[in-house]
Amino acid sequence: MRRKLRNPLSKLNVKQQLVLMFIVLTIPLFVLNAYGNDRAGQILKRHVTNAYIELSKQNFRLINRDIEAVNKVTSTVFQNQLLQQLNPVSSDKTVLERVKNYEKLEDILTTYSQETDDREPIYYSLYVYDPNNTYFFAPFYPGPRVSGVYFFSDEEKPEWFEEAVAKKGKGYLRIVEHLSQPTEGQSSQKTLAYIRAINSIYKNGTIGVLVVTNLDARVGESLETVSLPEGELFFTDWNNRILSSTTGEWGSVLELPEEAKTEDMTSAVKDIITKDYIYVMNVNYVLQQKLVYKVPLQALLQQQNEIKRLIQLISIVYFVASLVFLLYFWRSLMTPIQRLVYFVRRYEPGNVVPETPRRGRTDEVSVLISTIYEMARRLNSLVHYKYTMDLKQKESQLQLLYQQINPHLLYNTLESIYWKSKLEGNTASAEMIKELSKLMKISLSRGRELITLEEEMEHATAYIKLQQHRHDYQFRVSIDIPEEYRQVLIPKITLQPLIENSMIHGVRHMGEDGMIGITVRGDQEDIFVTIEDNGYRPVDLEKISRLLEEETPDPSLGYGIRNIHQRIRLHFGEGYGLGYAIRSGGGLLATLHIPRTLPEEE
Repeated sequence: MRRKLRNPLSKLNVKQQLVLMFIVLTIPLFVLNAYGNDRAGQILKRHVTNAYIELSKQNFRLINRDIEAVNKVTSTVFQNQLLQQLNPVSSDKTVLERVKNYEKLEDILTTYSQETDDREPIYYSLYVYDPNNTYFFAPFYPGPRVSGVYFFSDEEKPEWFEEAVAKKGKGYLRIVEHLSQPTEGQSSQKTLAYIRAINSIYKNGTIGVLVVTNLDARVGESLETVSLPEGELFFTDWNNRILSSTTGEWGSVLELPEEAKTEDMTSAVKDIITKDYIYVMNVNYVLQQKLVYKVPLQALLQQQNEIKRLIQLISIVYFVASLVFLLYFWRSLMTPIQRLVYFVRRYEPGNVVPETPRRGRTDEVSVLISTIYEMARRLNSLVHYKYTMDLKQKESQLQLLYQQINPHLLYNTLESIYWKSKLEGNTASAEMIKELSKLMKISLSRGRELITLEEEMEHATAYIKLQQHRHDYQFRVSIDIPEEYRQVLIPKITLQPLIENSMIHGVRHMGEDGMIGITVRGDQEDIFVTIEDNGYRPVDLEKISRLLEEETPDPSLGYGIRNIHQRIRLHFGEGYGLGYAIRSGGGLLATLHIPRTLPEEE
């Protein structure tokens, strides 16, 4: 037998099929478009990045060559015999000799500061600590574009001097804000300087600090030799502080992407391509320097972007045409069906049915909508009719139950008064009549169907006293009802039949050994009233369960406890009622489960 194949689309609704058709028509176009553009962009980025890497290497070598030349000059100055013999603390030389030495040192530094080519000059200056003001005649007006020998006292000591001394002759690059202590009206002294302490060859100690200034102009000149399309070049220290740049910015910290960390690099070139920029970094761990190229991708991919825009325009036109086609079917078919589905899912029998939506056409969808709304209205009518009938039936059942209980109770009570009056004098009979009046008063309850636990307990207590007077019962009765539960509402004449069962079937023949306990416990929502006895007779719980739950129980089993169970359910619902269990230690335990309802909530 050949198996019939199912169409997979048959499991989809109309809405899902339309969406699937739209996806099949448009998504492949955008996927191919995105893949082609992405691959072309990656290839172009890689080629451009490789070119910048080679350019960066050459540019970095040029800058390092300039710094190395400065380092060699400082080494030459370091070994100068005249500088090594400089000792401001000593007073062996006369003032004239000190003046001559000062002039010679000035000439040496001025000579090194002169450039033979057209490049930006750099300036060599020597800073010497002179606490005794031995070289009082030497002027102290340092600047970034002048060279000279400067002697200073404690008050004039530059902020970077002790840092340079601590390097112990190791040269380093540093942005210097002030070559001397800042004073009012002082012109800007900010410069990129190469700083190196001059130590004595013949004895321990530092002679002074050699400072090479205006390096920012020299490095900037080297950076200007490289032309990047809208790109930026930065020469930084190891902590990314800008020492020189093509943007004129220096002294601040350059923000780099997370991938640009160089803690584990020594001397290498690293490139990072982000969504906005290409970063090419040339680092030198020994000199603690970095050369960073930052090139915006937008500038590199300008021509590619023009082609991208043309392809995207074609894709957008195709997408819009498909979307218009889809929206037409969506508006004419899916929107009314969605509204109908929303109504059907939220509708519950009995709720108000809104007005039938009106459409300006008579197609199949319009007929379907009007038919479903009309069916909902007819269903509401049936629900309301059934609810009214059920309510009347419950009222009739409740009245029938009360009519079955009151005559039976009145008959038994009058019989008790008759027999007691015949056997005793008028005192006991009067007492019994008093208890009977309580029973009648609470039974009537001014027509109320629900009374408080306190009133119901008063009714039950009157019944117990009547029975004890009639039969000389000696059993004990314990009542434990907390004050907070005394005002809870309960159907009237509920406890008396249960107490009667405990007396007749439990403790009637036990004398003083018999015990009936009435206890009330509960919480914020539920109340549990228990009537227990220590009777010795065996109890058939299965028979009691059938009496409470079966629709048509055996009439020979009686109606008392079934009436109580049904009345509680009629008042409070199916979740409440009467239950039985065997009491630990012998006897029976009856439990009434009712909600915690107070009079004002009735």
